[in-house]
Amino acid sequence: MNLGSAHRIVVKIGSALVVDPALAAPRAAWLAGIAADIARLRAQGREVVVVSSGAIALARRALGLTRRNLRLEEKQAAAAVGQIRLAGAWTEALAAQGITAAQLLLTLDDTEDRRRYLNARATLETLLGLRCVPVINENDTVATAEIRFGDNDRLAARVAEMLRADALILLSDIDGLYTADPRRDSAAEHIAQVTGLTPAIEAMAGDPPPGYSSGGMRTKLVAARIATGAGVAMAIALGHTERPLSAMLDGARCTWFLPQPDGHSARQRWILGSLAPQGRLVIDAGAMRALRAGRSLLPAGVRGVDGAFDRGDAVEIVDQDGAALARGLCAYASADAVRIAGHRSAEIETILGWRGRDEMIHRDDLVLLHAGVR
Repeated sequence: MNLGSAHRIVVKIGSALVVDPALAAPRAAWLAGIAADIARLRAQGREVVVVSSGAIALARRALGLTRRNLRLEEKQAAAAVGQIRLAGAWTEALAAQGITAAQLLLTLDDTEDRRRYLNARATLETLLGLRCVPVINENDTVATAEIRFGDNDRLAARVAEMLRADALILLSDIDGLYTADPRRDSAAEHIAQVTGLTPAIEAMAGDPPPGYSSGGMRTKLVAARIATGAGVAMAIALGHTERPLSAMLDGARCTWFLPQPDGHSARQRWILGSLAPQGRLVIDAGAMRALRAGRSLLPAGVRGVDGAFDRGDAVEIVDQDGAALARGLCAYASADAVRIAGHRSAEIETILGWRGRDEMIHRDDLVLLHAGVR
C-alpha cells in the first residue's frame, strides 16, 4: 500500500503539529507546507479531507487556561474561542493555493446516528464535488461528556468510514509503529506494514505524549481498528517535516495498516443484521435491473411505499410479487417517499418544495439479500 494509489484521502492532524506551544499560535509555515501538499494531491485528481485538532490549544493562553487539566466547561469555552482561529488559519493556508476551505464540526454521535450520518455524508460529498477541502474538528463546545484522549483519531476513522475513503493518514510525532517506544528503547524496530491488529501489535502502544496533545499510539490503534474494519487503509506517518504528505508520496517511512479483506461487508452486515426494517419499498423490473448492476435505487423505480418510517431508517426492498430483494437506509421519510415514488429525480424539488438526494436509497446504503438478486 502507498499514498499514490489512494483517490480519496482523509488526513488527521493533531494539536502538536498545528499549534506552536511557545507562541500559542498556528504554525503558519507548516500549514503552508501541508496546504501545498494538498494542492499537489488535488492536481493529481485526488480528493482530500482534513480532520484538524488545535482549537483548545490555540485559546488556552488568551483565556489564561494554561494548566494541564481543565474542567469540561473550560475546555468547551476554549474550543469556542480557538475554533475561530483554527478555521482562519486553515482558510488562509488553503486560499494561498487557490483552494476553498470548508468547516464542519462533528461529534462521534453524528457518525453513529443514522439521520445525522446521512446529513453529514451528503454535505461532505457535496463539498468534495464543489472542489472544496473540508476541515473537520470535534464539536467540543457541545460535548455532553468529558472530552477524551484521542477523540479526533477516532473521529477521523469514522469520517474515513463514512466517506468510503481509500486511505486515512494520521500525521504524528513519530514515523509509525515500533515494537517498543523508540524514545525509551534503542532496540525498538520499525514496523512497515500491519496486516491485522493482534494482541501483540496492540501491546506495542506506548503512553500519550506530554503537553497539550491528546493523542498517543493507543488511540491511533483504535482508529486503525475502525478504519481497517471498514475497508480503509491507514498510515501513521511523521508530521514534523515541512511537506509530510509529499514525503509520503516520495517514499518516506511510515506504517501502513492494511484494510481487512471483508471490510466493506462489515457495514452491509450491520444493515442486514442490526437494523429492523421499518417499512417496504416495492420496485419495478427496471429498478431491479439497476440493483443487479450495483446502482442506487431512484424514486422513478419505486411503485409502492408501505409502513411509517423516518429518513435514515432501514427499509426492505421487494419486487411487485412481494419477494424480498434488498435492504437499505432510505434517504426520505415515508410520507415524502410516497409523494416522489414513480417520479424522476429532477422532479423532487417541485413535488416536495425542497431538493433532497437524487436517490431514494444510495448504493452505499443498500445491501442485496442474496447472490441470486445480482
